[in-house]
Amino acid sequence: MSDWTFAELEEWDEKVCKIAKSYGLDWYPVVYEVCDYYEMIGHMSYHGMPSHYHHWSFGKSFERTHQQYNSGATGLPYELIINTDPSIAYLMKENPLYLQILIMAHCLGHSDFFKNNSTFSHTKPRSVIPRMRAAKKRIQSYIEDPSIGIEKVEKILDAAHTISLNVDRFCRERRLHKDMKKDLISKVKSGGEFQDLDVNKIPIKPDYDLLGFISEHGHHLDEWERDLINIVREEAIYFMPQMRTKIMNEGWASFWHYKIMNELDLPSSLHIPFLKSHNQVVRSHGDSVNPYHMGFYIFNRIFEEEGLEACFFARENYHDESAIREFIDEKACNDLGLFTYSLKKGVRRDVYSVDEVADADGWKIIRDDLIKSSGINSMPRIYVDNASTKGELTLKHEHDGRDLELDYADEVVKHISTLWEGSVKLFTIIEEEDFEI
Repeated sequence: MSDWTFAELEEWDEKVCKIAKSYGLDWYPVVYEVCDYYEMIGHMSYHGMPSHYHHWSFGKSFERTHQQYNSGATGLPYELIINTDPSIAYLMKENPLYLQILIMAHCLGHSDFFKNNSTFSHTKPRSVIPRMRAAKKRIQSYIEDPSIGIEKVEKILDAAHTISLNVDRFCRERRLHKDMKKDLISKVKSGGEFQDLDVNKIPIKPDYDLLGFISEHGHHLDEWERDLINIVREEAIYFMPQMRTKIMNEGWASFWHYKIMNELDLPSSLHIPFLKSHNQVVRSHGDSVNPYHMGFYIFNRIFEEEGLEACFFARENYHDESAIREFIDEKACNDLGLFTYSLKKGVRRDVYSVDEVADADGWKIIRDDLIKSSGINSMPRIYVDNASTKGELTLKHEHDGRDLELDYADEVVKHISTLWEGSVKLFTIIEEEDFEI
């Protein structure tokens, strides 16, 4: 039995919103949906979207999460909120009252971040659900088409999913090859600055948007195949800002739920368990970076050193990479207990070795390693280098000291070959040697 009623939740929501408005938070209207843990796992598997196309990978995600939760290997998030207008947030009905209040304050922070952070400016939150609903309907029509069917549809979706994160990380509008070529020729003719580029080469410049490139230049594709590729691509671009702002987004939401909850004049029966849950959420993790912990630290430090106005500026203008570069200095590395380590091969056994600590020299290495491992930066960068007239597609891995996992890379190349009519080659560096996959 829950220790709350919907009327109580509404009353506390009004109080939370009143405090948030007094500080200047500006969020999308938030619609709360109450669900049980089983439904929450389903929402998680489908990225929180109420209208999403079906695919076996989402079912796999559901089953894995369900088994982990039942075995006690992992817990479930207190909440789930998506970047829509209005924002949709899911509350587990099993949560006690103090936790529901905390979550509502937390969600206001998230929604404010969605609405105001520059990284999300392209996402069109008001139309995302209608767009996904339309995409789901089109996919279902392809499945039901006797000339296409579910096997062909899943084959394309499987392949597109393997490279769904290989889109433009900055979510810039894609420029078609013909337009780039036209602009470059026009600049040369008008006496503009000459660029040493081959306008007949495809692509003219390295193209990091693999799905966009295949959609544009895959002339062998049927329209339904191209549509499936574009559906996966558009969804990846929509979710990209969330991957690039995990630390700052969770930090902002945690900063505000803590501030708001401490101003609600909660009775001790609610305030003490709130503090315990808050400390559990923003605690440091021994073996990895907790984005809640680091984000909460960043905004608290900005607030202490520069004031609330500077916090709002950071909320609007920073993503994780720029924030780490700006705010993670020697003091932060020491405060957060950051260090780098590696696995050393031994004669009798392998051991972990600390490589860098947060001293005058080591903190910069720690910061740079943190940037490399944060969000989308943890994924390898692959770009299209050339598409020959014979149909051969050449991809290159932008090597940054981290080698590709060859077995995984080989399977990805096979999937790309499903989408590309000609042969596909991927070049990388393995153990400091050039390598072709």
